[in-house]
Amino acid sequence: MGIAAAVVVLFGVREVASIAGPVVLALVLVIAVSPIRGWLDAKSAPTWLQVAVPFLLVVLVLLGMVGILTISATQLVSLLPTYTDQFDQLLADSERWAAAHGISNDVLNKGLQAFDPGRVLGLAQSLLGSLIGILSALFLIVVLLLAMSLDAPRTSRILTAGEGSRPQLVTALAVFAHKTRRYLIVSTVFGLINAILDMVALSLLDVPLPLLWGVLALIANYIPNIGFVIGLLPPAMLALLDGGVRTMLLVIAAYIVINVVTQSFILPKFLGDAVGLSTTMTFISLIVWTFVLGPLGAILAIPLSLLTRAVLIDSDPSAKWVQALVSGRLPGGG
Repeated sequence: MGIAAAVVVLFGVREVASIAGPVVLALVLVIAVSPIRGWLDAKSAPTWLQVAVPFLLVVLVLLGMVGILTISATQLVSLLPTYTDQFDQLLADSERWAAAHGISNDVLNKGLQAFDPGRVLGLAQSLLGSLIGILSALFLIVVLLLAMSLDAPRTSRILTAGEGSRPQLVTALAVFAHKTRRYLIVSTVFGLINAILDMVALSLLDVPLPLLWGVLALIANYIPNIGFVIGLLPPAMLALLDGGVRTMLLVIAAYIVINVVTQSFILPKFLGDAVGLSTTMTFISLIVWTFVLGPLGAILAIPLSLLTRAVLIDSDPSAKWVQALVSGRLPGGG
């Protein structure tokens, strides 16, 4: 019955994804900037300032990212048709290479159909349409942000008052907020480092629109497991059309080096066990929340899974074994 109920809830949320996605995004953003409100409260700042400063900070960041993506995507749509000749030359070179190695041209043509510039242009236009959709949803996100920011001080007092009747749930929600905030801060810092290094590498290699690909790398950094591939493929394909195979290989090599150094060696030392999800559960979370909320679900997969864990598992004292199963660690920390 629990599984059946979960399926019903997930499909119900999927039907209202256009509302549920912005609500969760607004909640996560309010949690992310809550230390600023706490610092202002400790300085005895007026309530309106405690609300206005975090709210305006988030809105400015959102508007900046949407603006950069919209302008860059528009440039990409106008740029792609200019690579038709390069694509034809690439196809001819591939056919000669295939003939020299005994590969049928029919097999090669079927493989190259996926890289038809017309299809790539259609994909870029679809991306631009999605960005316009984000702009239309931005008003809802901003209104939700304002409402949640206004309610944040009252919500904090209500949770504190509830410690007597539901201490486990209050503690679980506090841990969720702490883990989500730490995950977002660390991921954002390292995402910015990755994005800057990627933009420098792309600029040195003369790949067009490095700012767009840097922002894409920053956003993809929040997507677990496959975010690196999502951030790499578009600039690599554009590098192939613009500079040839050598430039594409250099872009791939630069991305791999940057990602391995920051994500594999440095990031774990700062993030540690903050997420509290095993590798398997992280991947399942990505699949489930992408299915439920679409692309926004992929970005919010970790916070959504942490919220689900807090409400359903961490708040239940008898669910210690489930905590160990989800986190991949024994109750004693082994």
